[in-house]
Amino acid sequence: MSDKRKICVVITARPSYSRIRSALKAIQEHPDLELQLVVAASALLDRYGKVVSHIVNDGFKVDAQVLMVLEGENPVTSAKTTGIGLMELSTVFDNLKPDIVVTIADRYETIATAIAAAYMNIPLAHIQGGEITGNIDEKVRHAITKLSDYHLVSSDRARERVIRMGEDPEMVFKTGCPSIDIARVVKEDPGPNIDPFVKYGGVGEQVDLSNGYLVVMQHPVTDEHKQAREQVTETLHVINDLGLPTLWFWPNVDAGSDGTSKGIRSFREIYKPTNIHFFKEIPPDDFLRLLIHSRGIIGNSSVAIRECSYLGVPALNIGSREAGRERGNNVIDVGYSREEIRHGIEAMLERGHVEGMAIYGDGFAGEKIADVLAGVPLRFSKKLTY
Repeated sequence: MSDKRKICVVITARPSYSRIRSALKAIQEHPDLELQLVVAASALLDRYGKVVSHIVNDGFKVDAQVLMVLEGENPVTSAKTTGIGLMELSTVFDNLKPDIVVTIADRYETIATAIAAAYMNIPLAHIQGGEITGNIDEKVRHAITKLSDYHLVSSDRARERVIRMGEDPEMVFKTGCPSIDIARVVKEDPGPNIDPFVKYGGVGEQVDLSNGYLVVMQHPVTDEHKQAREQVTETLHVINDLGLPTLWFWPNVDAGSDGTSKGIRSFREIYKPTNIHFFKEIPPDDFLRLLIHSRGIIGNSSVAIRECSYLGVPALNIGSREAGRERGNNVIDVGYSREEIRHGIEAMLERGHVEGMAIYGDGFAGEKIADVLAGVPLRFSKKLTY
């Protein structure tokens, strides 16, 4: 019987995988740890790229799959999906009997992981706590912080916030974000650009990438979900009018994503843009390679704030989704109107690539996280400092 410490990591969505992949590898290779991997929610769904396929292709064994996403992509289905996840993950944890559960960031599915582990007296480690973004994500992130026993944060400011929330400073570890580990590898060896059309298909014209191109990833904002279709349509009009070759990526499964998706499909049918190619999902390495060779990213994805700040890739951040998040000098912030977006893109293109900034880590977070998980005392009772 193995005496290795069992570390159960729950991946619920496309961004969660890039936020944890290097740590999965480090846990898998650590002599004192045994990786248990649970894949759930939209990470299992084909319409969001079926991330589980990339996970398996990367050499990871999936110990359990949890189907939990209800159709609708609105606040009601988000709440109900969380409830289903809580019930299903409790059973999974009871079967796997992990020593530590790891949950990632701030998605609504991740709070189901945190609640299940906390009520089952399983020590909980949280990655990316202490950050600010506004809307429901911030509420979820801070709630998970209070449910967690170990805090694996990305920056000095994040560590300070977690400690100010009353958490034991000895259990708050600045490891950096594992997504920066992937960015470091790509930055050190960007290589030739990939051909995304041959490798990943997608829908739309096969635009010419040889003279530069834009990348767009725009998600719905959960507390503005009723405006999701209108917001993405404004961006679509600007990109179409500019005529620059563009690679556009599908939104996350958040409240409002149905409106965002319908906006994209309707625009595609009515205007038939010849300069935009649409993709469901591309693995983290190739996605970052596309970014580093691009002229910039547009939308409201955290990759523009986190990985692109490290890579120095120009970014136009639209709207409120990333409000309050620490950002580098690669980011320009604008509102949702066509005029603001158009002017913002012009300014972004004029600025071009900038010097990268290591706000979210030095590119070695995975190894640090594995070492922390191997060494922390196993406990699920709080030592509060207030």
